[in-house]
Amino acid sequence: MEKELYDSAQSRLKAGNYESAIFSLEALERRFPFGRYAEQAQAELIYAYYMNYNFEQAISAADRFISLHPRHPHIDYAYYLKGLAGFRDDVNFFSRFIEDNASMKDVSQAQSSFEDLSEFLDRFPNSVYAPHAKQRLIFLRNLLAKHEIYVSNFYIDRGAYIAAAARARYVIEHLPNTPQTPYALSILIEAYGILDYPDLRDINLKILNTNFSTKKKPLSI
Repeated sequence: MEKELYDSAQSRLKAGNYESAIFSLEALERRFPFGRYAEQAQAELIYAYYMNYNFEQAISAADRFISLHPRHPHIDYAYYLKGLAGFRDDVNFFSRFIEDNASMKDVSQAQSSFEDLSEFLDRFPNSVYAPHAKQRLIFLRNLLAKHEIYVSNFYIDRGAYIAAAARARYVIEHLPNTPQTPYALSILIEAYGILDYPDLRDINLKILNTNFSTKKKPLSI
């Protein structure tokens, strides 16, 4: 019976029938928790959940696998899928945050995915999955920086210049090397000018003019 459940799960995974594969893998783990296929079933559940868009379950399954099998030869795969499960790479992802009152929108999912993938790369820099993880990190870093710039402009428009400057500084200090950097500098120049901090304004103006050939206005989305 154990072998039959495992073979059934494999067939369903190969066919892309992830919901049925999850049913077989969960049954296999439940009925034979110490069987010869239990460990493999736990690993494949992470993948099946992810492919079936059950992202929270994929993260939980990855955490469980990492806890139970910290020295597994393919533990990097669990960390990798955990990071991927935090977001979906599609054109609608950013639009969920950039709407009316966007400063109130929650980007914790994207932030969590960014942190998980960063941890993965720190632990397994030579993993076969590292190149793809790096590309996802670039996407997420740009996404988070865009959101910070949007919120910073939100504060500028409402005269909350200290809050706007804080958001812009966060982009420069914690999300460097993104296309949003010159926008962040421009916001700092504007905010410090209004707040009458000429020294800080001039420092950021010099950085902008030195590193970017054309002065950019704050991003408007």
